[in-house]
Amino acid sequence: METGSGQNTEVADDEPVWTGLPPGLLRMRRLLLVVWLGLLAVVLGLLLGLLCGPAWAAFALLPLALIGWGWVMIGRNWRSWRYAERADDLLISRGVMWREETVVPYGRMQLVEVTSGPVERHFGLASVQLHTAAAATDATIPGLDPAEAERLRDRLTELGEARSAGL
Repeated sequence: METGSGQNTEVADDEPVWTGLPPGLLRMRRLLLVVWLGLLAVVLGLLLGLLCGPAWAAFALLPLALIGWGWVMIGRNWRSWRYAERADDLLISRGVMWREETVVPYGRMQLVEVTSGPVERHFGLASVQLHTAAAATDATIPGLDPAEAERLRDRLTELGEARSAGL
């Protein structure tokens, strides 16, 4: 925050410090959207053109229109994802129309996994998945830089062990 005098002020202690997802996740999701819907448009256009006539091939433009809509929606969804490490728990917030905020207490964590599929690895991304005793509170943070995912895993594991030892 900045005051009228141009000096920065401290953030209140109870306000979480949010971290957004890296842009690599946005690039990956948009590329997948273009590849899959572009491929669908080509196949649909060829099939309809050959089987039903050239006029019907115009229906292949529908997946192309979906690319434009999906491009915007993926960007909005990516911007909605964020997480914050607090003293006693981890907050994960996401969603555009329906906001969802998950609070995972460190002492309730049973397992913290870092996963990275082949497409994620190609884009240099990894996901952190948190498992708790209650399946409803399991949470995932997708699309992190692998070094950040490992740091977060190690920190959450350390905090989880410290909190569960105090129970």
